[in-house]
Amino acid sequence: MDRQNRHRIRPARRSKGLGRKFLLTLLFLICAAVAIAGFFLLERANPEITLGKDIAFLSGGPMRVPLLASDKMSGIRKIDISLAQNGKLIQLYHQEFPRQAWLSKAGPAEIKETITLDGVKKGAQDGHAELVVTIHDFSLNNMFKGNSTVHQFPVKVDSKAPMVTVEHAQLYITPGGSGIVVYNISEKAVRHGVMIDDVFFQGFPLAGSDKRFISYIALNWDSKKPVDTRIIAMDPAGNEGKGLFSMHFKKAREKKDRINIPDSFLKKKIPEFQQHNPELSGSDIEKFVQVNNAVRVANALQIAETCTNTVSEQLWKDKFIRMPGAGKAGFAEQRTYFYKNKAIDYQTHLGMDIASTARVEIKAANSGRVIFTDYLGIYGNTVIIDHGQGLASLYSHLSRIDTSIDTMVQKDELIGRSGTTGMAGGDHLHFSMLVHGIFVTPVEWWDQHWIDVNINNIIDE
Repeated sequence: MDRQNRHRIRPARRSKGLGRKFLLTLLFLICAAVAIAGFFLLERANPEITLGKDIAFLSGGPMRVPLLASDKMSGIRKIDISLAQNGKLIQLYHQEFPRQAWLSKAGPAEIKETITLDGVKKGAQDGHAELVVTIHDFSLNNMFKGNSTVHQFPVKVDSKAPMVTVEHAQLYITPGGSGIVVYNISEKAVRHGVMIDDVFFQGFPLAGSDKRFISYIALNWDSKKPVDTRIIAMDPAGNEGKGLFSMHFKKAREKKDRINIPDSFLKKKIPEFQQHNPELSGSDIEKFVQVNNAVRVANALQIAETCTNTVSEQLWKDKFIRMPGAGKAGFAEQRTYFYKNKAIDYQTHLGMDIASTARVEIKAANSGRVIFTDYLGIYGNTVIIDHGQGLASLYSHLSRIDTSIDTMVQKDELIGRSGTTGMAGGDHLHFSMLVHGIFVTPVEWWDQHWIDVNINNIIDE
């Protein structure tokens, strides 16, 4: 009987053991599920948000600001950008996302966009304020409020543009001509100068003043009559003030020239060009055309870039010296190049060619700082002098350079000797004047009367 009972009890014990294991497994799975759910739902990692530019000012108009926000755990729930001023909170930007899931990726993991802030439109007043940037995630941490990150930045609201007063504007100007504009600005400006259509000419302080400025202006040799001429001044907040002016436009007389290219010139010059431009290919005349076009364009770009390296003070005084000698070619001559009586190219000569004797001394036309001394394509060995405030002079085809970068040279100081380097058929000096990288006629700058009437007398007022 006892033996039979023992056999009957064993299955019950086995079933109880299996039940206990099942309950433990179930309990373990429930705990694991709760832990996993808690890991996602109660995660504590703070979301991140950054603005792609430092904001010290809010202007009177809309400001575009790059925004980058991220939360790799539960995702981004909402973003707020507000302005705290005079005890009030002015909302500038708000974006909120609906929950997409519970355990992960409830909101976007990353937001990268450019937003627009317009404090004045939303009611902000000029003066000091605080920019408050807040981001929340979808976590149930912090009593279901989620994790958040707050950044606060002091800013100044400035809705008033600088006042620009035109004191003097160039009265007459021609293609290839120069001039000045003198103006006053009512407050500090981070960028100011003259706009002639879409070309900007930087302004510089006059006589150490923080409100009176000068801008040297110029027209390209082939310019049409300007349509939009104005002075602009932008304050640190980005507000832009402007002053309008007009000029009398005078057409320039057209000048043409014929240049014959003999084989003797090619035989002499192509090896020089090939040495400095190994990419040249084809026949000698084809290489010549490549130099006269592609190399010429590259040289012009390099000259313009070099001329941006200008000082803010006027380094020159009175007229620029013209080298003694015969004028061999003038400014803005439109040249047609012929090879064996066939027109092969068309270019414009942007300087004055002067010749006297071979290897004659070349001297600085006025005081300034040397900013370029090197071989320069069609110009050969070249020196460029910065005379300050965007004005520069160029000396090319030199056989020898007798100065160096950053040297301060005085008017009539030796800088080199004439030669035939570059696109020169005979020994001469190619002399150019530039205003903010634009080639202008040197004739005006050689004329003391023109300088007195158009510059000196205006500044001295």
